[in-house]
Amino acid sequence: MKGNLYLIPTSLGATASLTQVPVYINEILKNINEFIVEDEKLARRYLIKLGTEQPINQFIFHILNEHTEQKDIHTYLNNIEKGKNIGLLSDAGTPCIADPGATIVKIAHQKNIKVIPLIGPSSIILALMASGFNGQNFSFLGYLPKDKTDRTKKLKEIERASAQKNQTQIFIETPYRNLHLLETIINTCDAHTQLCIACDLTLPTEFIKTNIIAEWKKKTPDINKRPAVFLIYAEQIIPDYKRTNK
Repeated sequence: MKGNLYLIPTSLGATASLTQVPVYINEILKNINEFIVEDEKLARRYLIKLGTEQPINQFIFHILNEHTEQKDIHTYLNNIEKGKNIGLLSDAGTPCIADPGATIVKIAHQKNIKVIPLIGPSSIILALMASGFNGQNFSFLGYLPKDKTDRTKKLKEIERASAQKNQTQIFIETPYRNLHLLETIINTCDAHTQLCIACDLTLPTEFIKTNIIAEWKKKTPDINKRPAVFLIYAEQIIPDYKRTNK
């Protein structure tokens, strides 16, 4: 009989409380000693913090990040075929959301391996919940272009899509580039477009604020090198013929 692939959530930061993570995960971990992770050091630290009963030095870790060879990835689930359970861990939050874990899950489905997602924190969903924006129609865009010209063009597209579709637009950035992104948003978007910045979610330094661009221009928060989620919600565009018929 095959084992299962468990998608195991982690806390959203080193200082975050483990109350974010359901206690039943410890029971599941009793039957897992092999993991697919982005960073082995972070994974070890997290598993120790959870209080795993198994000796950490007996665990097997497979690294999955932008440097991993495709030929290696296809071997990571070999022991599941032999009946072992394997855990997939993200560096922070929920696996497969804005991280490379989806590649492994796709392979698992191709191999008819049962995939079991476990409940845990997602900064993207938490930010959407706290934004006050449309939670029934939203789009997660990942990272925006690094080049300023391309980033500006993309933001204009995002703002237009939000207005036309009545859709919340969600994106993230590498923490050390947060200020560059925020500056581009403020200088590109309409004064009445709403922007939510959700930073350090679930941490003691958590900051969540929604305001229109005109107000953000007056005072910008210090989000440099802090993990943040950005959400844009633009006013719906009313066609000219509807304006004139009023």
